[in-house]
Amino acid sequence: MACDAAMSTMLSKPVLQCHINATFSTSARSPDPTRISLRSLKSSPYMLGSSSSAATFAPSSQICSFSCKQPAVGFMLGQGRKTPNLRVSAIIKEHTGSILGAENLRFVVVAGRFNEVITKPLVAGALETFKRFAVKDEHIDVIWVPGSFEIPMTAQTLAKTGRYHAVVCIGAVGATTHYDAVANSAASGVMSASLNSGVPCIFGILTCENMEQAIDRAGGKVGNKGGEAALTAIEMASLLLHISADKRAII
Repeated sequence: MACDAAMSTMLSKPVLQCHINATFSTSARSPDPTRISLRSLKSSPYMLGSSSSAATFAPSSQICSFSCKQPAVGFMLGQGRKTPNLRVSAIIKEHTGSILGAENLRFVVVAGRFNEVITKPLVAGALETFKRFAVKDEHIDVIWVPGSFEIPMTAQTLAKTGRYHAVVCIGAVGATTHYDAVANSAASGVMSASLNSGVPCIFGILTCENMEQAIDRAGGKVGNKGGEAALTAIEMASLLLHISADKRAII
């Protein structure tokens, strides 16, 4: 990657505004500009302080324009100045969840019967994932409710029993006239169930525009989102146990 950079600073303002033009040695087939992230510049000789700034790449000219704003303090831009690697002090503790050692964890799957041609394969995917990661059958419960709208309340009730380390919420919302109302209510409800119970309630409810998209995500060419939700449940259950066991952790 070869880059030519130009930076202008407005001293009267507390933020530093910069505009960077970068030439990329890459080939592009699409004539339409594509938004990319400044994370693409990790390998460049320039140090950029904002990884969330927007960029527009015009493939035809191979010119990338970046615009970013951030506090002037600590912002460096210049040839030969490279972004330092992230190094964590021994004093700082990092917590991560694990997908191993799940044999003693307990899970419950709350699934909606509505669109069961989709939800049944999703539940099967979740159970298969639990089995693959050594979760015992006797540590898994499956609860069926009428539809996605009923999932959040059931999930919260089950989470508050203290019997489970995580709840997997599975459903499928079709493209009907009340699609937005059900999808939004289900999403916010599952989040509220997590926050109110302190137990991870994993969102595995498909919100698809058509049946083809749903089939693709229920074991089709996009994978099985039920299995992905189960894997997330294992990791989150492990993470919260890890944090709880560390008395130095602050939530």
